[in-house]
Parts: sequence; structure tokens; C-alpha cells
Amino acid sequence: MPNRVPPLHSPPGSEAAKAPIGRGPPRQKWRPQVPYAAITVIGLLIVWQSATYVFRIPSYLLPPPSDIMVDLAQNWRLLFDQARVTAFEVVTGFILSGLVGIPLAALLAYSTAFERAVYPLIVGSNTIPKVALAPLLLAWFGFGMAPKILIVVLVTFFPIVINSVVGLKSLNPQMLHLARSMGASALQAFWLFRLPNALPSIFAGLKIATVLSVIGAVVAEFVGADSGLGYAMMTATADLNIARQFAAILLLSLIGVIFFSFIGHVERLLIPWHSSIRAETLGL
Repeated sequence: MPNRVPPLHSPPGSEAAKAPIGRGPPRQKWRPQVPYAAITVIGLLIVWQSATYVFRIPSYLLPPPSDIMVDLAQNWRLLFDQARVTAFEVVTGFILSGLVGIPLAALLAYSTAFERAVYPLIVGSNTIPKVALAPLLLAWFGFGMAPKILIVVLVTFFPIVINSVVGLKSLNPQMLHLARSMGASALQAFWLFRLPNALPSIFAGLKIATVLSVIGAVVAEFVGADSGLGYAMMTATADLNIARQFAAILLLSLIGVIFFSFIGHVERLLIPWHSSIRAETLGL
């Protein structure tokens, strides 16, 4: 049997033959992503709507989704005004927490003495239930925006600081030695090496904080408020208006999803080189 020699060139019409020499494999064609989450939500709503009719569940216990949407449509102006108040508390508290937490994490990462003095206090403060602090903040600052925003800051502060510290400390020491050998100052080493390496961990903490910020705002409004979605839920509870409560919960979830998606979009813009972003882009 004569030995078969593999062809030196790819057959005509193949993808390898079409690819230019010296370049990688051909880029994958864009494929639209199937909205699996939307399909799941629609399926759950159909099951929910059907169950309330089949089992004849009273609306004061579990209203069907149709009643919730009707209440949301009839009272959208009122609920939208309350949602604006809650969204302002969420965003303001989140920004303040990031402005304080990330620089504090940099100090903790750079100074061992400062870390030993402050880090245990940060961990210990996170064990205090924030609901217990809410009455104190209301007594000190009144029933305005300040105590609600402070509770949001307290709730979101811990994950931002911890994840930022982990990211700032995860840089390979050889990279710092390389930066110093090239004459980079401490500030240049921070901006060019340490901070870019820490951005994935920092954004992980920010994503967690987006969800916790909504929880903190609602907890603050439960304790004492005259506006906001938490206040709307309390008044609906007093009136046994369960559909209004679900409508407020729906808006709270929408605020959290939009906020989380916005932080994820900023992450993709700032660190498109990270492996998690590349895998998300390629659909892996």
C-alpha cells in the first residue's frame, strides 16, 4: 500500500483556505443570544396565573399577575414618584460608598500597620445588623434623606472594601519589581500595574453592592419614611392591598436589574481584556 501524504494545502472552499496567512482562525459569526431568562419569566407567570384560577387562591393572599399589572397601570404615576425617591437613595448611597471604600481599600493594601488597626474594625462592624442602626440614625438625622442614604452606605461598604483589598493585593510581586526597575514611582506603579490588575475584583464588589443598595434603601424606608417604594409597601400592607405590594416589589427588582446591568456595562468598557469579559462576549 503506498503511503498517503497529507495535503500541504487545505481544500478549496474550506474556512482554513479562506483565512489570510499569518492571522488566526476566522472570526465567529455573530449569533443572536436566546433570551432564556425572559422565556423562564414568561413561563413562571403563566404557571402563576393558571394556579390562581385552578386552585382559586384568594387575591388577598396571592393575586394573579394580571391584577398586579392592572394595579401598576392604574397607579403608575404614584409608584413612579415613589420609585424615583428609592432610586435616588440607592444611587447616592452607592456612589458615596464607592468614593470612600475604594480609597480606603488602597490604604489597607499599602499600609500593613493601617490594615492591622482598621481592618478588624471593618469586619466587626459588618456583623452589626443594619436594622438595629436604623432607629439610631433616624434619631440623629431625622426622617429626611440622610439616614436612608447612610444605611445604604453601611450596607454596601463592606463588599466594596473587601473585594478591592483582595484585588489590590493580588498583583504578582514580579510586576512591581519590573515597574521599579524601569524607574516607575509608587503612584505610577499604582495606576499602571496595581489598579488595572485589581479592577475585576473591584467590579465584583461593586456588582454585589448594587443589589445590597436596593435592600438597604428598602430597610431604611421600612423603619421610618414618608416616601419611597418601602413606604408604599407599608401603606399597601395596612390596606391589605397585596397587588400594590407586588407592584412595588416589581419596581424594586427593576431598579436593581438596571443598576446591575449598568455597572456590568461599565465593566465591559473599562476592562474588555479580562478573561471573564472575553468569555461573555464570545458566549463561552
